[in-house]
Amino acid sequence: MNSPVPSRFTVSPGAGLLRPATQCPSPNQDERPELAQPELVILHGISLPPGKYGGPHIEAFFTNQLDCSAHPYFKQIEGLKVSAHLLIRRDGEVIQFVPFERRAWHAGDSRFRGRSCCNDCSIGIELEGVDDAAYSDAQYQQLVMVIEAIMNAYPAITIRSIAGHCDVAPGRKTDPGPAFDWLRLYDGINEHARERDRQ
Repeated sequence: MNSPVPSRFTVSPGAGLLRPATQCPSPNQDERPELAQPELVILHGISLPPGKYGGPHIEAFFTNQLDCSAHPYFKQIEGLKVSAHLLIRRDGEVIQFVPFERRAWHAGDSRFRGRSCCNDCSIGIELEGVDDAAYSDAQYQQLVMVIEAIMNAYPAITIRSIAGHCDVAPGRKTDPGPAFDWLRLYDGINEHARERDRQ
């Protein structure tokens, strides 16, 4: 399926909104600590219910509107208040729940390179998927372009400051899982950088 989202993204200065992206504001957000700026991108995997794609459940979960009677699994996450900055669906649609300038609640108890509370300084990106099944071509294409826009807006973020949820919460979280192709992501980012240099 072709991606419904154009192949170039920008981040609005000050507001931290990704354009173009579908905006679906989550109440599960707050101010970053004073002087904290995005320095890290954390990649996650999510599907609701597990292993099922499509439908409104992820958006409902991140906006505290999930009908917990709709599936037995939903009882396990009832009452949780979480969010991510972005969701990239299987077809490449990009949905923004929290502006990048604000703190989303995605990493939980976390640590990366000696720094704890990774939500303070990170941007959380959810990929619709499961740990052990391949992510889609459209997701990789959009992820590369989204990260390119984020790196342009926040120079502290480099290719070395992209981590998985499994990296910041080892033993507690496993996503985006072994099916995620990190080399494909890195190669895509580097290829885009070479293209910019040639222009």
